Amino acid sequence: MRYHIFYIIILIFILPLDIRSKEDNFKYEIVVPSLEIPWSFTFLPDNSILINEKKGEIIHFNNGKKTKIKNLPEIISINQGGLMDIELHPEYDKNGWIYISYSSSNDNKKGSNTSIMRFKLTNLEATDKEIIYKAIPNSKRTLHYGSRIVFDNENYLFFSIGDRGNRDLNPQDLSRDGGKIYRLHDDGRIPIDNPFVNLKDAKKGIFSYGHRNPQGMLFNSEDEKVWIHEHGPRGGDELNILQIGGNYGWPLASYGINYIGTKFTNKTSIDGMVDPLHYWVPSIAPSGLIQVVKSKYKSLNNSLLIGSLKFQYLHQCILKDGKVIEEKKLLEEIGRVRSIEIDNFGDIYVGVENLGIVKLTK
Repeated sequence: MRYHIFYIIILIFILPLDIRSKEDNFKYEIVVPSLEIPWSFTFLPDNSILINEKKGEIIHFNNGKKTKIKNLPEIISINQGGLMDIELHPEYDKNGWIYISYSSSNDNKKGSNTSIMRFKLTNLEATDKEIIYKAIPNSKRTLHYGSRIVFDNENYLFFSIGDRGNRDLNPQDLSRDGGKIYRLHDDGRIPIDNPFVNLKDAKKGIFSYGHRNPQGMLFNSEDEKVWIHEHGPRGGDELNILQIGGNYGWPLASYGINYIGTKFTNKTSIDGMVDPLHYWVPSIAPSGLIQVVKSKYKSLNNSLLIGSLKFQYLHQCILKDGKVIEEKKLLEEIGRVRSIEIDNFGDIYVGVENLGIVKLTK
């Protein structure tokens, strides 16, 4: 017991910033009840909601009614795998494309890996399905699939795939999928200016590498860059800004340790690799990520909102000059916060495991 107490004291002293609690007394109202793991959701133009349940269901919620979308691809929901992110094309009003990430075998039953698909919605049925990317090879490991999706202001498609539980092989090997952020055209074509298109044997869609398991991603309207966060092991969750061709160090450099308490590296920074903009020790287990700018929630402006799966609250990171200067806890003890979005009217919604989707209120 003495050693546990000593370890906790050490962690308190090495925390990079003080995290204050209950400074803003936000409340919430349940909008979509009785969801298990709302891994992601997005708002259609009419402000109805498409909700990805990890177990492999897309639910359309409109005027209090839930309807399951038909004709989805085969989704393997096991451990950390399942149906993950959902995102509308920036020109959805014109082309109707919806993008999802999910774990699939692609008709090969020996394991699974992350897939990116786009489809259209016709009478609440998925049609015109196209696989944009399928990571290979399949793995029987059921960890670290990622996966978030975002578009930048040029309609490039970015998505994450975790290291698939194979940290010593995938993240630093450009010839292998996993532990990477990818950038593609919206139809799956490889951009000619991707950083490794001319490197023999490299996966041409890779934009950055050396990642563990990114489960938060956004396009920052202020600096016009893609921001991500990713899970560390025991400690060492990271907030990063993507650089083209950047190596983010995993597992060669990390602020984390093994779950059993042993070290796997003595380095937190390596020359030529990208240091995290911010990190968390102990881990908060981040999931979901939005940027709040000029919103009706004045105390949240110029902030990032991140879900904490481990500590079960909504985490606010206040930004100044592109850096985290202060952190707060919101909605403490609400449950495992999995996803966060802003609707067409500027209201903030939060997906909470075994609760549902709630709207943030004062």
